[in-house]
Amino acid sequence: MSILKSSDDHLTINADGSGKAIKFQADGVQKASISSAGLLTSTTIDATALTGNLPAIDGSSLTGLTAPIGKNLIINGAMNVYQRGTDDVVDSTATFSLDRWYCYLKGGALATVTQDTDVPAGQGFGFSHKIDITTGDALGTSTDITRLSYDIEAQDLQHLEYGHANAKTMTLSFWIKSTITGTYIAAFYQKDSAGDRILSKSYTVDSADTWEKKTITIEGDASGTINNDNGAGLNLNFGLGAGSNWTSGTLATSWQNYDATDQFTGQVNAVSSASNNIYFTGVKLEVGTAATDYDHRSYAEELRLCQRYYEKYESTIKGATDAAGSHYMTVFLKVSKRAAPTIAYDSIYSTVGNIDINGFTVSRSGGETHIAGMTADAEL
Repeated sequence: MSILKSSDDHLTINADGSGKAIKFQADGVQKASISSAGLLTSTTIDATALTGNLPAIDGSSLTGLTAPIGKNLIINGAMNVYQRGTDDVVDSTATFSLDRWYCYLKGGALATVTQDTDVPAGQGFGFSHKIDITTGDALGTSTDITRLSYDIEAQDLQHLEYGHANAKTMTLSFWIKSTITGTYIAAFYQKDSAGDRILSKSYTVDSADTWEKKTITIEGDASGTINNDNGAGLNLNFGLGAGSNWTSGTLATSWQNYDATDQFTGQVNAVSSASNNIYFTGVKLEVGTAATDYDHRSYAEELRLCQRYYEKYESTIKGATDAAGSHYMTVFLKVSKRAAPTIAYDSIYSTVGNIDINGFTVSRSGGETHIAGMTADAEL
């Protein structure tokens, strides 16, 4: 063992060559040690004992770090939840398919929308949203439009500070695979603003039938308005094809008052043929100027987020009989809804009433009360 001492500093260093630690002491109290493996262990150091300036840290020398993850404003961006669970044929009626997403085709195009297992390799995704064009559209009519859309609840967007000088920038990132290459448009729409507000950004699909990741910057809107309520605050539209009513202007690359002709200018016709397919997955919208890794939520968490807007019961719910022979029951929804939902069902022996965000009642005078295949829809 060797020992170094200083009567002023009371510093002791032990090193006997047998694998023991080097210890640093002050006034007989150990303050730090270095193990034989070179690991430093330290107690709290009094800040008043630190003098001088710390050197600058160069981030390029740091390795093994995971990129930070920002909060995703999109629910079901990984396309995992598919409560409706049926292949939907889409026409001019906006049709919800995978939870929170709806497809709209106005004109001659028809499509089937499904949950698909075709996904980008090595990214942690299990499903994608597939749009299978079954009838092509040459977009010969000016009003033709095809898009995949998503609405974000307004009260979840208050932190964006739209309408203020410090309105926040967002970044949209997603994966796309399409039969048709060329220029595509991602268009945003605010309906709470006077005269409405739009912003559209272009991106390019470079290779046919190949998964590609795209990243788009969405500047904040200092002149916009997003109400603090449960309505639609911001609408995202992935353009797939559009007639001249939507493309004859100048693309709205910065926020402006609504002009339909400026929304999808330059959009390629991805719905031109029945042989075309378009897939999306990993959609993320976050505050900030850079895209971060996709935050994969558990299925249970994603499902509950989706059920604020839609839920489905596969089973039959039956009520009890009271002393007078009447049947009455209260059905409690799994998740409180955004608004009082529309209740639909496959069969019912009763009357539905007293609908609110938490549930509804089912009643019948005489005979069994039941409701089967029930859905509660509170989509935006």
